[in-house]
Amino acid sequence: MADLLLEIGIMFAAIAGAGALANRLGQSVIPFYIVIGMVLGEFVLGRVDLPVIGTAFVAESEFIVLGAELGIVFLLFFLGLEFNLDRLLERRTEISTAGTIDLGINFGAGLVIGWLVFGELLPAILVAGIVYISSSAVITKSLIDLGWIANDESEPMLGTLVYEDLFIAVYLAVVSALVLGGGDVGAAAFDIGIAIGFILALLILVYVGTSFFSKLVETDDHEFIVLRTVGVLVLISGAALALGVSEAVAAFFVGMAFSATDYVHQLEELLEPLRDTFAAVFFFWIGLITNPALFAGVAGLILLAVIVTTPTKLVSGFLGGRAFGLDTRRSTRVGLGMTTRGEFSLIIATIAVSGAEAGTFPAELAATINAFAVGYVLIMAILGTTLMGYSRPFEEAVVSWIDGDDADGATPEPGD
Repeated sequence: MADLLLEIGIMFAAIAGAGALANRLGQSVIPFYIVIGMVLGEFVLGRVDLPVIGTAFVAESEFIVLGAELGIVFLLFFLGLEFNLDRLLERRTEISTAGTIDLGINFGAGLVIGWLVFGELLPAILVAGIVYISSSAVITKSLIDLGWIANDESEPMLGTLVYEDLFIAVYLAVVSALVLGGGDVGAAAFDIGIAIGFILALLILVYVGTSFFSKLVETDDHEFIVLRTVGVLVLISGAALALGVSEAVAAFFVGMAFSATDYVHQLEELLEPLRDTFAAVFFFWIGLITNPALFAGVAGLILLAVIVTTPTKLVSGFLGGRAFGLDTRRSTRVGLGMTTRGEFSLIIATIAVSGAEAGTFPAELAATINAFAVGYVLIMAILGTTLMGYSRPFEEAVVSWIDGDDADGATPEPGD
């Protein structure tokens, strides 16, 4: 226990230091959290023989893994708070259009890359999922940090993320059955049914459960509000995960349920410290499990994917913004924001690893896909947050190119 407390203490101290440095430099904290996690992990610090103490590093403990899961849950819960069911249904046409464009362009690009590199359908499907899905956690955090969460550009971004999360819930069920079942398509049917059934049940709960959720937080005692909300959120997310449905999707729907109440502002104020604490653990964990030595063998594949899929996300995001009726400048912001990849890409990679451990998927191929996913996510997480943080020159260039002399020259500040 003493060793564990020391490791957790070192982790939080390192996260705090990295965050302070990022703020001093005027940068997003997310890449700094990822890099400090990588530095302190077994693959970097763990291979250094330190004077007196020898080898020492922060291990991937159950606490950190659980903290990372809670980070995803809280981030997606806050995403749901910003996007209630009425708004979702009202914008269903725009969301379907933007989401379908995003799926067709990016999943299609991933299939082509995967087939060209591996020459087999199943690895190509895995690569397609890894490069297709944007990071709900990273994007939500960046929207909040930059003050874009209340802006017009947040709506197509959040709407597309909803579409992606719903698609990925079914995708994960199918791919898990294919990889772990040795390619048996029929074995996926039951898992898909369970996933769709649970999602429909959550939708019904959101639609009819407003009074229940309102009564749940109808108290002046802040302690009870936090405990009740966290209890419902984590319980439903855990149930989803147990049934093979993404905990992120479940957390999003719980957030939408609470968004229909009159206590959204109070919930955001009380739970924000929890969200930011566990979100930091999540990004630290991404770095912690990253082995830089594996990148050399897949550097070509990573480079190819970055070169191809950064523009495809920029284009699909821009078109998604247009589908929501946004102008050139804000549509450009949507494209820049959607480039980030993260947690779901890593989850897809772990399916291949699980298949190798079960003997249903080639071990060498699984190791290659996992190394590719980690390296790709690290680069795209840093690239995506950087593009969002320095969006202005890109906005001005696209406005000048597309609108030309009709551009009004107005440049919204972050938060505008």
